[in-house]
Amino acid sequence: MNKLIFCFVGVFLFLLSSSFFIIKEGESGIVLQFGKVLRNNKQEALIYSPGLHFKFPFLETVKILDARIHTLNNQADRFVTKEKKDLIIDSYIKWRINNFSRYYLATGGGNILQAEVLLKRKFSDRLRSEIGCLGIKEIVTDSRSKLTKNVLSTLNQGSINLEHASLINANSMNALGIEVVDVRIKQINLPVEVSEAIYDRMRAERESAARSQRSQGQEKAEKLRATADHQVSITLAQAEKEALIIKGRGEAEVTKLFAQNFSQEPEFYFFIRSLRAYENSFKNTGNIMLINSDSEFFQYINKTIRIAQ
Repeated sequence: MNKLIFCFVGVFLFLLSSSFFIIKEGESGIVLQFGKVLRNNKQEALIYSPGLHFKFPFLETVKILDARIHTLNNQADRFVTKEKKDLIIDSYIKWRINNFSRYYLATGGGNILQAEVLLKRKFSDRLRSEIGCLGIKEIVTDSRSKLTKNVLSTLNQGSINLEHASLINANSMNALGIEVVDVRIKQINLPVEVSEAIYDRMRAERESAARSQRSQGQEKAEKLRATADHQVSITLAQAEKEALIIKGRGEAEVTKLFAQNFSQEPEFYFFIRSLRAYENSFKNTGNIMLINSDSEFFQYINKTIRIAQ
């Protein structure tokens, strides 16, 4: 009897524990009955918020879904602009679940990897279309925020159908039960081959500018050197001219003094001139001079010899 009571109590506790489930903060849950999502009278899926909830054991199962905002980092990809120029764009997306029932059905039971694959594909197509309508200058300057807003709006709403504005567009992320919260472009780069070509062109332009500057510098140096040489030539010519003038004045003064002395003492003047002539003639320069000893040139020497005798 006691064993039977213990068995009933054990079964009761097991059923009781299987009847309750807890949804944690940042999560939401949906209850499946025989694989189908439970709905209310308005055919809306029953979404369980964080807390303690009841379900029928064995008949119903609970699927827990992350209700927080997710970040999807996209691998840098190549896009073509309006000018047919390639750009390498790195971006990311922030998204969350806004309809758990549609999300569960569209992603094969709430598979987050499948959801990100679908989101990445639609985002890439939309971003490629938007960039194809813009030029490089528009993309890297003030049109980037407009670009991301257009992509965000189109991902969430898709193409608006005016006749059935209340219906959900099948091409939108809302059809998958996903809301895109934010779209951002982290980095925009040129392809490697384009960057190298640009760097080579910039290097060639800098080298050309450097050659031009060096050429202009050499030209200015030659002009300065020529001006300096010309100024030196003028200065030397003026100095030589002044030297000749001073020398001429000196010689004129010497001639004047000799003339004055000659008029006063002509004999002494001839004597001094003869001594200078002897000095210049008898220098040991290797030259030979033949003159008769009775010549008038030696008159002072002959007089000195006769006096000595």
